[in-house]
Amino acid sequence: MLKSLYREIVDYAMIALGMVFYSIGWVAFFLPNNISTGGVAGLASIIFWGTGIPVQVTYFVGNTILLAIALKVLGLKFCIKTIYGVLMLTAFTTLFRHLFPHPTILHGEPFMACIIGSCFCGVGLGFGLAYHGSSGGSDIVASIINKYRDISLGRVILLCDIIIVTLSYVVLHSWEQVIYGFVGLIVVSSVLDQVVSSGLRSVQFLIISERYEEICRHVIETPPYRSCTVIDAKGYYSGNSLKVLILVTRQREASQVFKMIDAIDPHAFVTQSPVIGVYGNGFDRFKVKRKKNEALLKS
Repeated sequence: MLKSLYREIVDYAMIALGMVFYSIGWVAFFLPNNISTGGVAGLASIIFWGTGIPVQVTYFVGNTILLAIALKVLGLKFCIKTIYGVLMLTAFTTLFRHLFPHPTILHGEPFMACIIGSCFCGVGLGFGLAYHGSSGGSDIVASIINKYRDISLGRVILLCDIIIVTLSYVVLHSWEQVIYGFVGLIVVSSVLDQVVSSGLRSVQFLIISERYEEICRHVIETPPYRSCTVIDAKGYYSGNSLKVLILVTRQREASQVFKMIDAIDPHAFVTQSPVIGVYGNGFDRFKVKRKKNEALLKS
């Protein structure tokens, strides 16, 4: 119960931090340099440049419509944290717009503003998605597709946002600014993928130890409650029979595994290697079309 509560608190704290990063990139770097971003934020920027309507107002209204659609597809849990993310970004954007109505950071240097602003936005979006939330807009569309397909979130958002950035030409009348927007989208998607995938990377351990039963018992009985596979082996030089443990964990849990092994058997022989994908209980789900698979099995 306490662990679950702790995870929820961490999720909400990191989502809020992510929205701070995103709002800084948007308000301090993109808007004053007339660089459009994607999603509802990009549409809000275009409307602001064309009509003067505050970006936070358009952003909030647009995401309210998208969230009504996402509620059915992504479920209440995702939408609650996304609503929280939208509210946080709206609040921080309003705050920063009042504190810095005319930002001068890198003013007159649109390329550097584009790169640095994109890094801030990418980190912000990554934090939101990595901790089961979102800032709304294209993130919602990307999360829906990623739920059923093994397609990177950054790529989906990039494809959705190209049209929005292109539309900025209608009010800016400058292909140069549109190109800056395209560059920003590429940087945002790259940073986003790095932030999100860093929390999903997994590693595989091969452990040779005479105290393998204690190690397995500790792995099973302590959080995050992983499991081990024990295989029989034989040392070629010594000729002795031995046991080899196979253990797969998230990369962020690797330090805990080393501490545990060192506490139980500091003389154990251990190898660690990265794995590209881990699917099954406790890890990722297969992202395939179930109807197509059923049809293949029947055929």
